[in-house]
Amino acid sequence: MLTEYLAQAAYRVTHAPCGRAALDAVAAGGIDAAILDLMLPDMDGLEVCRQLRNSSDLPILMLTARGDAIDRIIGLELGADDYLPKPFEPRELLARLRAILRRRIEHRHQPASTRTSNPHLLHFGRLEIDPDAHAARLDGQPCDLTSYQFDLLLVLARHAGRVLSRDSLMALLKGEPLEAFDRSIDVHMSRLRAAVEDDPKKPRRIITVRGAGYLFAKVQD
Repeated sequence: MLTEYLAQAAYRVTHAPCGRAALDAVAAGGIDAAILDLMLPDMDGLEVCRQLRNSSDLPILMLTARGDAIDRIIGLELGADDYLPKPFEPRELLARLRAILRRRIEHRHQPASTRTSNPHLLHFGRLEIDPDAHAARLDGQPCDLTSYQFDLLLVLARHAGRVLSRDSLMALLKGEPLEAFDRSIDVHMSRLRAAVEDDPKKPRRIITVRGAGYLFAKVQD
């Protein structure tokens, strides 16, 4: 059904009936994004996600059964860019797929010259955020972030010094409203801290304001 629906939206779709076939298809090249169902006949979909992320920066949209919050959180921790609970509307899947592809295409099509001489660079002490290159660097070294996590970092940085609630973050990211008690933002924050903090357990850049949200520090060392 999804193959036919996406084909009508001008996407070329490669269908893999199992995890191993999916990994082989990605390894063969020509794949721009993966829609990954966690329910696979031969291996755990989370393991497929882990192997994909270890070998590439391929955008991953993960499909989870409704209520499987643990699988969703683990998938995000493994590097999935977004998730969609089943059952879902095909139009929503298409919108989310377009969003993760748009972020990746914007990055790939950015001229190399502007990546190195960009007037829009954001500097916070030793942390540099390059919106045009869709990249962040700490002490000159690239931070390992998914497209979604970079967008989250950029929203925080552009509102440095302000406390942003989870709902505010989702609105600024043009995402869907958070489900009650949804912790996916917290998972992404944890991965952000692992990438940009000297000590993620004692964050000095991305600070949790209990009961209110998150604050990105204006002044950083």
